Amino acid sequence: MRKIYEDSYQHKGLRKQLVNVLKEKGITDENVLNAINTIPRHYFLDSAFDKIAYEDRAFPIGEGQTISQPYTVAYQTQLLQIKKNDKVLEIGTGSVYQSTILAEMGAWVYTIERQKKLFDAHKQFYFRSKYPNIKFFYGDGFEGLQTFAPFDKIIITAAAPFIPPKLIQQLKPNGLMVIPVDEGDVQRMIRIEKLADGTLDEEKFDLFSFVPMLTGKNG
Repeated sequence: MRKIYEDSYQHKGLRKQLVNVLKEKGITDENVLNAINTIPRHYFLDSAFDKIAYEDRAFPIGEGQTISQPYTVAYQTQLLQIKKNDKVLEIGTGSVYQSTILAEMGAWVYTIERQKKLFDAHKQFYFRSKYPNIKFFYGDGFEGLQTFAPFDKIIITAAAPFIPPKLIQQLKPNGLMVIPVDEGDVQRMIRIEKLADGTLDEEKFDLFSFVPMLTGKNG
């Protein structure tokens, strides 16, 4: 964990450059861009990555996991069409960066991590007091959080071998799920809308590369 948290003018300038890169790549949701411009990404990485934290790429965070590429975070978040006070289930807490972007946009975030070491590290999360609208859970993402269902939106931040039926059950009517589904070595980003009658409308988007979504808990 980082011990010194400083958000310098240089960091802020690098964030603005990153936002411009994301705009050039097609991110248009101003609320998403504002959140990325606000959140110090370098806080979520080891201090060794400080100078390169705002490059548009993923970095390792331990336990075989990564902090996602900013473009991927922005892309998924844009597809979710986040509104203030949306109740969002996130599968795969990871570094907490995606959770924090959602929380900055005014969502109530229920985030599940299956890696015990990462979950325990989240107890020291620097922004815990600033974002009380993030709730942390240790568990199996395929199971979701039935106790807190239904959710307005669900986001999966790992490569799913299939669309988990329990997560569909926990999605509200007219709710949206964004999930990368395996197509061999890459994943197809899919947005699912659960219609009022319970049927599903699927839209397919670009290809991405995520770490695999695994069953059970580790640790």
